[in-house]
Amino acid sequence: MDYTGDNVKNNIITRAKKLFTPALVFHTDIIVKKAQGLYVEAADGKRYMDFSSGLATTNIGHCPPEVIKSVKKQLDEIIHSGCIFRYHSEILFAEKLKEITPGELDMFFFSNSGAEAVEGAIKLARFVTKRQGIIAYTGAFHGRTMGAVSLTTSTAKYRRNYHPLLPSIFRAPYPYCYRCFLGQNPDTCSMDCFGYLKKMLRHEINPDETAAIIIEPVLGEGGYAVPPLNYMKELRKLCTQHGILLIADEVQTGFGRTGKWFACEHFGIVPDIMTIAKGIASGFPLSAVVSTKTIMFKWPPGAHGTTFGGNPVSCAAGIATIETIKADKLLENAAKVGKYAMNCLKDMQKKYPVMGDVRGLGLMIGIEFVKRDRSPNRDFLKKVLNRCYKKGLILIECGIDKNIVRFMPPLITTMKEMEKALEIFEKAVANSMS
Repeated sequence: MDYTGDNVKNNIITRAKKLFTPALVFHTDIIVKKAQGLYVEAADGKRYMDFSSGLATTNIGHCPPEVIKSVKKQLDEIIHSGCIFRYHSEILFAEKLKEITPGELDMFFFSNSGAEAVEGAIKLARFVTKRQGIIAYTGAFHGRTMGAVSLTTSTAKYRRNYHPLLPSIFRAPYPYCYRCFLGQNPDTCSMDCFGYLKKMLRHEINPDETAAIIIEPVLGEGGYAVPPLNYMKELRKLCTQHGILLIADEVQTGFGRTGKWFACEHFGIVPDIMTIAKGIASGFPLSAVVSTKTIMFKWPPGAHGTTFGGNPVSCAAGIATIETIKADKLLENAAKVGKYAMNCLKDMQKKYPVMGDVRGLGLMIGIEFVKRDRSPNRDFLKKVLNRCYKKGLILIECGIDKNIVRFMPPLITTMKEMEKALEIFEKAVANSMS
């Protein structure tokens, strides 16, 4: 395709609007010519630092060489099976995945997207426990297919006009300390949100009717909030006590995003079921429901299925992704560069009161912009994002009020590149004050 010419962008956008439903929203109007590593080159020749990582998916950067090499090799062997044949890339990927998943989570069901993995997880939980109730969290995002969106409440617009949704879904307040759903102060709170969850199991649904509790170990689209360590540990104990399956939705937090393979490792807990996707195959469609053999062997043949899940090419990409993260010590890099970024952002916060909160783990960092009364400051965020964009830094927002900026660069981001991004960001904040 010819990417030259002044009207390329308008031409492509105009053509796209005639073909694709407006339901699908794009965060920028960049027309990509090429993407490599941290950088994206637009059709007009402008170069951007991509701190969105394709919505936390290109965790080892755009077009990673080893992934491309692995994929090209696979293309010469087999592209699709449809559960008709066995093939090496799927088996090898599962073996490599088994090496990094926590505890005894060592059996898999491959699918294509995070939402599919969530659908599979809740089906598995209901089937195995013979219970119907699912407890999710207010503010959570688990996907937009019918089962997944029944769990999603990061914003009501995702559920609008789709009712009735999946029945027997119950909602607990997410431990989002900066904006506590129960109005508590983090310095004096006695984990009232956990007390609320326990009351639910007395007033709304009995524990012996509850199949699972599903939680994002770090809140994703709902606000990039990190729950207290004690909350997660007590949640694990509660689920074990009542035979409730704990599902960790690691779709966004997994594959090194937080400086560990999976965010649940920060809390020293192992869920009963885990959902992973996004960074799993560097942009190729792939996801997984992960559980123990004890649980998975209770899911008999035909209880769930897929045509495209575990695609040979995607699995080849997944193999190379794991190998690259290990070989290049990207978990360590994410932890190191993320810690540096957090320290710098905390220092900025002292200078700019508009930065109400800075929080995160590894390279999953949220900065919440507020007004003087601490109410969400969406307009200020828009100014900051626009200024960053003009200076070649791609950042995107999250939170129900869209007042939180997400730092989620690839794990390959160097200290020097982070310094440059932080410089652009601080100037954008400072210049937006006027």
